[in-house]
Amino acid sequence: MKTSSKLLNLTNKQDHLDLKTDGAQFRIYLLDDNIIRIRGTFDDKFAPEASYGLIKTAWADKTDNLLADERQRVKPNVINLQKAQDEYTILNGQYTLHVHIDPFYFTITDQNGNVLHKDLPKRSFLQDDLGRSFHYSVMGDHNKFYGFGEKSGKLNKFKRRMRMHNTDSLGWNAAKSDPLYKMIPFYIDFNTEDNIASGLFYNNTYDSVFDMDCEHSNYWKRYSYFQCDGGDLDVFFIGGPTIKDVVEHYTDLTGKTAMMPIASLGYMGSTMFYTELDKNSDQAILDFVDTCKKNGIPCDGFFLSSGYTTGDDGKRYVFNWNKSRFPNPREFVTELKKRGVLLAPNVKPGMLVTHPLAKTFSDQDAYIKTPDGKEDQVDQYWGGKAHFIDFTNPHGRDAWEQKMIDSLVSIGITSIWNDNNEYEINNTQAQVDAEGLRKPVGSLKPIMSTMMAKTAKKAVQKQAPNVRPYLINRAGFAGIQRYAQTWAGDNYTSWTNVKYNVPTILGMGLSGVANQGCDIGGFDGPLPEPELFVRWVQNGVFQPRFSIHSSNNDNTVTEPWTYPNYTKYIRAAIQLRYSLIPYFYSLLYEASTKGSPIMRPLVYEFQNDPAVSEESFEFMLGSSLLVANVLDKGQTQKDVYLPKGADWMDLKTATYYDGGQTITIPVDLGSIPMFLRTGSIIPRSLGLMNLHNEVIDKLNFLIEPSETATFTVYEDDGVSNNYLRGNSLRTVVTSQKINKGVKVSFNRSGQYQTRVKTIELSVCCPQLAPLSVHLGTKELTRYLNSSKFEATKSGWYFNGETRQVEIRYPNPKDENYAVDLNFSMKDLISI
Repeated sequence: MKTSSKLLNLTNKQDHLDLKTDGAQFRIYLLDDNIIRIRGTFDDKFAPEASYGLIKTAWADKTDNLLADERQRVKPNVINLQKAQDEYTILNGQYTLHVHIDPFYFTITDQNGNVLHKDLPKRSFLQDDLGRSFHYSVMGDHNKFYGFGEKSGKLNKFKRRMRMHNTDSLGWNAAKSDPLYKMIPFYIDFNTEDNIASGLFYNNTYDSVFDMDCEHSNYWKRYSYFQCDGGDLDVFFIGGPTIKDVVEHYTDLTGKTAMMPIASLGYMGSTMFYTELDKNSDQAILDFVDTCKKNGIPCDGFFLSSGYTTGDDGKRYVFNWNKSRFPNPREFVTELKKRGVLLAPNVKPGMLVTHPLAKTFSDQDAYIKTPDGKEDQVDQYWGGKAHFIDFTNPHGRDAWEQKMIDSLVSIGITSIWNDNNEYEINNTQAQVDAEGLRKPVGSLKPIMSTMMAKTAKKAVQKQAPNVRPYLINRAGFAGIQRYAQTWAGDNYTSWTNVKYNVPTILGMGLSGVANQGCDIGGFDGPLPEPELFVRWVQNGVFQPRFSIHSSNNDNTVTEPWTYPNYTKYIRAAIQLRYSLIPYFYSLLYEASTKGSPIMRPLVYEFQNDPAVSEESFEFMLGSSLLVANVLDKGQTQKDVYLPKGADWMDLKTATYYDGGQTITIPVDLGSIPMFLRTGSIIPRSLGLMNLHNEVIDKLNFLIEPSETATFTVYEDDGVSNNYLRGNSLRTVVTSQKINKGVKVSFNRSGQYQTRVKTIELSVCCPQLAPLSVHLGTKELTRYLNSSKFEATKSGWYFNGETRQVEIRYPNPKDENYAVDLNFSMKDLISI
């Protein structure tokens, strides 16, 4: 056992600080005003820097060339070391790092003296006789713990012990299963007593464990700890003070969410059933798309399960088109495109030893090696023994990239579904290249899936340089959000899972992965009963990745029309999803620039309300819309907590409620309880049915004007990389009260020429209808007849049922402008 109990000496190198203890040695970087890096090792010297997860660094790294297109090298803050009686202090912008001498441990405080992090004195950093390293932190009664990547259970992980390990979790239980597919060793510590949040990110890719007050010892204060099987204790403190700040600063470090093509936000059809047909799977999928259209169900993509690669022996051979099922892949892709549907084929990084291309990849030095580096490692995989592509080896990446181009991208496919990439290799000592450093696979396993996504991105860009790739990943490490949309793998069909999938997604959003989803309807298990299926779709339409996907074990297929008497509910929910596409796309842009989640826990938006710190199942879509889905069987009424800090309008009844209370509302099978936050703006595309073949030429803004509201609407062409060259448009829409009225202003910036021809405003009017409406200096015509209003290109109408004034006018494309609503009272009686 090695324990860091006493500081022996320290050396200030100005850009970093070196510490030597009687156990480990440490290196401190003040990366910026909000991030402090504490890197510790029990080895004699630090290993070379080689991080695939970081895009913001202040040191040379072996992956600098690989990540040159995305990594930012900064100059760290200068170390200004102060000596006190029993400690050294280092001021870093908003925070002070305290280095305690004897016993040795770290404390981090803010400008007001609040303790944000404190190591457990006399047990701060240690390594056991098995080579596992530990970092212990003090905790108290007021700590809530959020994040940890893809995890089951409720949002707050207090009293949880969680394993960080990528595994193929078929049929997982969303309330209890652990571990799952992704490994993101980051969490947010929210102290509810001080109302301050901070974060810790452990930049370590070995298998690890977090214990958040499960373990107790009478000899120590209450603690949490991080344990890793090897590597450095490389911990980054992430400052707040709000949860929003922590997420933004953490994604400064590991990267923002990729800006996907707009069609990725549409409905993605999927099932394993079609690709397992004996023949003509292509026709079955085309018929699925046509049936969606016949049923009035929008659809923009199809995830092609791996049966399309099946060989004569029934095994999956990646890049091998089964010509009985898909006689002409290029023609099939073209036919789907004509229907406005993209194809995302499934690819897997395990190459079965019987694969026709197995030797070709071996000859290109593409595989993970045996521990001695002399042979290609063989291990168990889905279907039998297999080799595994080494995505930390440039040869492996190049070979995979070229074969992806030859088999998929060259026939018009620019969406790739990376699956079964958890790299469950039993021999953790098998050797990977690691950019020439030669490391055991156990030290870098979760990196493989992340670099698999980066390789797919490069393949698309090489073949189609100006096409924006759409990538989907099942596994990954911190930073996977830079490349791929993700989903939480093969869940089981149950009421438990439809409910607990919500906090799984919310936790991923707080872990930097804003673009995430779960299989709607359940992947593994029986066909969902009608009520469960309806509720799952009604919940799923708010997930950034929306796909009904199934591999049912009762010879059934989960399709939108599986239950004809219930199809109307499925159709209504999916059409609701499409009406919110401009809102989703603008939130995706926000995620790509600020790191903000798309689905957000209530505590993210309402940190000052103590009642929401434990809420796991209600959530915010963006900052404006509270969703309280029906998630339990047989409900006829539902309790909904409305956070303090805003008032709320029920979108179904137009009823207003004060925040800070629980209300009870009636629900039926068609209910999707949604509440609009006062002071909100939501852009919508009413009537949209396809994102490929339809132009969003009409925008409707739902506006609640009782408080000042601002929202940035983002537009670009939705398909190309021209946005990276400035060809985008940001319209800041602001609603504010003025004397006896409301002004809605539109201020634009950017080079993109909008295709929106018509603007509609739906402004909530809970007490009074407008007397007049002006577009600039021009007064718009008021219509008292709804049918005449529907036929006009310009004017306004008050809808008494929704208590909204509906305003329509041609989009003034080349200018900033404002719409003024006059709410003066017209006296109809006095003379």
